[in-house]
Amino acid sequence: MSSIPGIFISPEDYLVQERAAQEKSEYLDGRVYAMSGASVPHNLISMNLGALLWNQLRGHTCRVFGSDLRISVKGKRFFYPDVSVICGEAQFHDDQPKDTVTNPTLVVEVLSESTAAYDKGAKFLSYQGIVSLQEYLLVHQDQPLVEHYLRRADDTWIYQKVEGLGAVLELPSIQCSLKLEEVYLSVFQA
Repeated sequence: MSSIPGIFISPEDYLVQERAAQEKSEYLDGRVYAMSGASVPHNLISMNLGALLWNQLRGHTCRVFGSDLRISVKGKRFFYPDVSVICGEAQFHDDQPKDTVTNPTLVVEVLSESTAAYDKGAKFLSYQGIVSLQEYLLVHQDQPLVEHYLRRADDTWIYQKVEGLGAVLELPSIQCSLKLEEVYLSVFQA
């Protein structure tokens, strides 16, 4: 991830620019980070995850969103996760076109070589500032491996590594489960 060196803008200016932009960018500590296109495996995994969660959450108060929904962290950082789930009514950053939410329950990032350190580091640390966030998934695209973080009542996070196409990941905050063979459908063969 790289930004334009020496250029800092306010969160408000970022949102004005972002809402008029043709391409997406994220915002962290005064810097804007352009987002590049995703690979075929990345897209397949994101779509598989969204579909799997959507099927399990139909008729519930939790809803699944794709990568075009922007998430605000305390109005100072803005990200586009690959998949997110919001339980209950969506809460918005401002009264603009209802494109920036503040209350995800689950956030999923599909890792790429260029973003893995960012997603595991600065982005995860930022996401931890969202009170509603209960689970964070880092999904590898080069092997069937998901890193799962679950928030405990004392605000600490439990880490679990789930790997292999035969594995199943339980998501207690939304009462769903993910079979890795389905998450990686058309990416890896069993």
